[in-house]
Amino acid sequence: MRVAHGTFLAAFSLLALVQAKCYEPTVAHPLPEYDAAHPILRNAFAHIKALLTIAVQAPEYATNSFSVQVTSSKESLWAHHHTARERNASRPDIPEVNGDALYRIASITKAFTVLGILQLHAAGNLSLEDPIDKFFEGLRGERSGSIPWGDITLRSLASQLSGIPREFAQSDMINAPSGLTPEDYGLPPVSRKGLLECDEYSPDYEKACTADDLIRTITAREPLFAPNQQSTYSNVAFELLGLVISNVTNQTYDAYINEAIFKPLHMSKSTLKTPPDSAGVIPSGPEYWDVDEGVQAPTGGIFSSSSDLSKFLRYVLTHYNGITTSANWILPASPGRGVRSYYGMPWEIFHTDRVLLNSQRAVRFVTKGGGLPGYSSIIIILPEYDLGITILVGGPPALFERLQEIVTTELVRAAEQLAILQLQQRYLGTFISPDPSLNSSLVLTADHRGLVLEKFISNSSDVMGTLFPQFFGPDRAKNMYFPLVPTLLYRDEKKQKGERWRFVYADKRTDAEPEVWDDFCPDNIDLLQYAGKPFNELVLWEGPNGIINDIQLTGFRANLTRIIVGADSEGRENLEL
Repeated sequence: MRVAHGTFLAAFSLLALVQAKCYEPTVAHPLPEYDAAHPILRNAFAHIKALLTIAVQAPEYATNSFSVQVTSSKESLWAHHHTARERNASRPDIPEVNGDALYRIASITKAFTVLGILQLHAAGNLSLEDPIDKFFEGLRGERSGSIPWGDITLRSLASQLSGIPREFAQSDMINAPSGLTPEDYGLPPVSRKGLLECDEYSPDYEKACTADDLIRTITAREPLFAPNQQSTYSNVAFELLGLVISNVTNQTYDAYINEAIFKPLHMSKSTLKTPPDSAGVIPSGPEYWDVDEGVQAPTGGIFSSSSDLSKFLRYVLTHYNGITTSANWILPASPGRGVRSYYGMPWEIFHTDRVLLNSQRAVRFVTKGGGLPGYSSIIIILPEYDLGITILVGGPPALFERLQEIVTTELVRAAEQLAILQLQQRYLGTFISPDPSLNSSLVLTADHRGLVLEKFISNSSDVMGTLFPQFFGPDRAKNMYFPLVPTLLYRDEKKQKGERWRFVYADKRTDAEPEVWDDFCPDNIDLLQYAGKPFNELVLWEGPNGIINDIQLTGFRANLTRIIVGADSEGRENLEL
């Protein structure tokens, strides 16, 4: 029997739909709009401040100072600073911690190094696909190590996929902490002949390592993995990228970062040179304030403040998909060891469904953390919420994780609450065709699931009642719904008018024990076509009041108009008079 071509394709499409169970879409709302004076945010920030104040009162945190700042892509929304109760008597630092107080931000520096590489790629001065040995003769030809430098690209280095060692001048057990010897750890005595004489190999880190020290040492090393085989954290990768920046621009790394990033972003306090003590946080106890990192500066040498890092985060939030067409800067590049953890360029990315109170939808945290003796730091980007967070801590690191847990969970929950309220006020309503002969209408609701197509009648046909049972069978169809996914694109991109959304399918969670593969949900946004037009696209047009008044159903070739004007501050529908 001959099967019609169109029938085969339709059957194939339906099979793809039926196989996946998707409970809630990852993106459930457009970017929220923020006003720091809004009651939801005002209450959230007051609650966060109270929790932080209580947390830092513990006696073990007496020597800790910290700065926390929250920004949207447009402006800083909130900041809180704490000055240690017990100060560094031998080195008086900034009298009172504020938004300009400088901390060593350690590995957050890597984000600036990668930005420099992306800028040079966009300018055509290098390519992310260039092999690293293109830039250094010392990585070519005969060498005692076996790292395949010609197979390692700049993209691999930036993405923690190079497979090369983590360090070249640190973390050597021969340089045992003060008061201990390698023999105390059961290690045999060995000669120091041929070892480096810089960084931790020099007394009190007094001598910084050079590019020659780096190249000479790493060309004698062995790889951990083949290039692009598996992610593994490497500081050396970013030291090499910093040297590439210097090589290509004929500038020092310090000069390039200052001219190409700090100055354009008005990060006036940030620097790679050791600031005066009075400008920064210098905790009592072990600290790394004025250690010259030399060739290792591109992996951890920047001093910055919470206010300056908020400026950087605003840049990332508005440019991450526009620096170069070769990369969306905040997307994962490789998986980490944990099932919810990924590496980016150079981000550590975390997906979790444990944050939201009444939803198991995953939240994405794009982070870059850093740590040096005396300093713990992190910047966090929440792209689906248009938020950036900076947490900088001076003193013992134990306080850092507590601050991170408080700030992120409380802030995300408040942002989610605000986003859903804005959905209700702007989108919720009933829409009908102005042509009564069509008998076409739909109802949009908004709750913890996001914007949902609650009811859809087209040409007198119940689309949901027909579509679900046909595709998925009547039993499964009983527990399904139509959430809407914002594409953040517009029908009229120039005027930013006509929001383009797609409705997709989702399964309602039940009390039954889920099966292993129930969590397997590949994205399937472009469901079906109808005569060459997307079947599941809705184009939402706002009226002069800022509320969505008209909906264009692309595949159905129909236009619907609101008969309900949104919701009040509590999310209740208001009938149009």
